[in-house]
Amino acid sequence: MNGRLNEFLDQAQVLLERLEPLLPAAQPPLDWTCSLAARWQRVGRDGVLLPLQVSLDMQLADLIGVDSQRDQLSRNTRQFVAGLPANHALLWGARGTGKSSLVRALLAEHAAAGLRLIEIERNHLADLPRVVERLAGLPQRFVLFCDDLSFEAGDDGYRVLKSVLDGSLERAPDNVLLYATSNRRHLVPERQSDNDNWQLVDGEVHPNEAVEDKIALSDRFGLWLSFYPFTQDHYLSVVRHWIAVLAGQCELAWDWDEALERTAIRWAQGRGNRNGRCAYQFARHWVGLRLLG
Repeated sequence: MNGRLNEFLDQAQVLLERLEPLLPAAQPPLDWTCSLAARWQRVGRDGVLLPLQVSLDMQLADLIGVDSQRDQLSRNTRQFVAGLPANHALLWGARGTGKSSLVRALLAEHAAAGLRLIEIERNHLADLPRVVERLAGLPQRFVLFCDDLSFEAGDDGYRVLKSVLDGSLERAPDNVLLYATSNRRHLVPERQSDNDNWQLVDGEVHPNEAVEDKIALSDRFGLWLSFYPFTQDHYLSVVRHWIAVLAGQCELAWDWDEALERTAIRWAQGRGNRNGRCAYQFARHWVGLRLLG
């Protein structure tokens, strides 16, 4: 009997030695005194926080024409960093209007005070309770950031997020908040067919529960910030700002004139959009050409 047991243990040892190179390497706990940001990476049934190298060159002053949104989220973040009550935030609206840039700028603003950023993909939102467990009791303040959050028709993932926001995050330690960006206000597409079963009860119209269920997800965020498409004047002011920043870094002399303005407008027209991302890309293009000579 002992011989068979020893043989089995030897075979198990050989098997483990063969499997060990295939297993993911154990990750040491993240040192948040050195790391300002991390990304949650799914590994099998669990996951790890992998450090990110982030640039802190985006400043709040670089966000032109979104003063109200910037000030509201900045106040909410200052409350959070100071240990005061603060809200989960949903930044929604047109693409390229500064939603993600605002979150990065807030990290640059408050990193020295202990703010840290953790990126988590939409498909991994069900892991939020595990992420929160790793952050409880730490002295830093953590914003869990989900960029471009939305759900397609038939995707029940939004129910997971509703459950998480109602459950674990609402009772999470006070050093954790969720900030999300989206091009949609209600995150989940609404169909005309969702309204087919309206009812009239005692003179009051009650919409179909499916509509209420979808809209209710956005209600879990205490702070909504709307970002709208740029007007031409707004776009040009952002172009001027970034040209000034980039040219100043290279000590490039330049003047704003009608020809430069027309060139910036044609650049936006050629791309079919007029937003902050487009303005920044044009500024890099124009300054780069001048430096190339």
